[in-house]
Amino acid sequence: MSVPFVRYSPPATRALWGDGALSELSRELDRMDLRRIVMVCSRSVAARDDVMAIVEGQLGARLVGTFTGVREHSPVPQVQAAAELLQTTEADGVVAIGGGSAVVTARAATILSAEGRGVRELATHRDATGRMVSPRLNAPKLPNIVLATTPTTAYAKAGAAVRDPETRERLALFDPKARAQLVVFDPALAATAPSRLVSSASLNVLSMAIDGMQSVADNPLAEALLAQGLREVIDHLPVVKDEGEDDLARIRLMLAALLIGQGSDSAGAGIAQALSHALGPMSDAANGTVEAMLLPHTATFNTDVTGASQRRIADVFAVDGQSPESLPALTARFLRSAGVPDRLRDVGIARDDLAVAVDHAFEDWSLTRVPKRPDRADLVGILDAAW
Repeated sequence: MSVPFVRYSPPATRALWGDGALSELSRELDRMDLRRIVMVCSRSVAARDDVMAIVEGQLGARLVGTFTGVREHSPVPQVQAAAELLQTTEADGVVAIGGGSAVVTARAATILSAEGRGVRELATHRDATGRMVSPRLNAPKLPNIVLATTPTTAYAKAGAAVRDPETRERLALFDPKARAQLVVFDPALAATAPSRLVSSASLNVLSMAIDGMQSVADNPLAEALLAQGLREVIDHLPVVKDEGEDDLARIRLMLAALLIGQGSDSAGAGIAQALSHALGPMSDAANGTVEAMLLPHTATFNTDVTGASQRRIADVFAVDGQSPESLPALTARFLRSAGVPDRLRDVGIARDDLAVAVDHAFEDWSLTRVPKRPDRADLVGILDAAW
């Protein structure tokens, strides 16, 4: 019997979590020998005097610049501005405070600053033959440190997807050297995020776990990460609230995001991810919510090739005796219990947006790693059913 070849390279990311984790930051920066730090965050995070006092106290004289222009979907102009700050301050490290947008903006700025070329020249694109190619980015990259406020698989990723606000294109930069070297999960930071933001971010994490576990690749190491991450989301997402006393749940959701980010790197992505990348900016809802809404429909499309893995996902949900066809219904039931709308039209997506989303999805790198490759009619059918 032949054994499929698999390459598995877990990232060397150091993680700290729990009470007082943030107080270890100065010691960690000493260990990494970093002396000139630029902080990257949103204006809302920068306005939190309590958070800034703690972080700035840890950074001390190392802090040489602060970029507060982080925006949702990491628009190219903001990323370029952050890259310029890294250059003018001669930074030797970057600290991102926040969720996915802060992490991606910091990572993308690190890449632009180091490579010294325009975003389009560095981004994944189709070559003359129509094949998707990712340019090799050889310049050394500044160390990235993440102080997390919400769950996001971006902690673990080597890619950074930015958006051109004029063309609405999603441009993907990929460089393993830009992965976060340190991630800190402190309850004091986790408590700053509104519960709705934590919930929508966790839905993206859940979606990537379910998509990753439907991979046809035989990789038990990746599946172990994905399955445990999915268990953590299922157990702790319902506990998140605004009234406090949910510190443990928030930290466990962040750990789930790290597990699933690492596992999905090896297992691949899903159709829901590619479509949500295109639909998210058109919606009234967060990307994670849109991606989760698509899961029952993409699982239905995948069933004939992912039946065995769908049974394993059902086992994680602790549902006995379910057939593989039950995963779409099982997922829809869980999402409904989490308050996720059933239809794309309910989150502000117009029917005319669907064709545009399909066009953008075919330019998305994640669509090259799905278990069942769709054609245009397949994607239209999935979106019609979800709409």
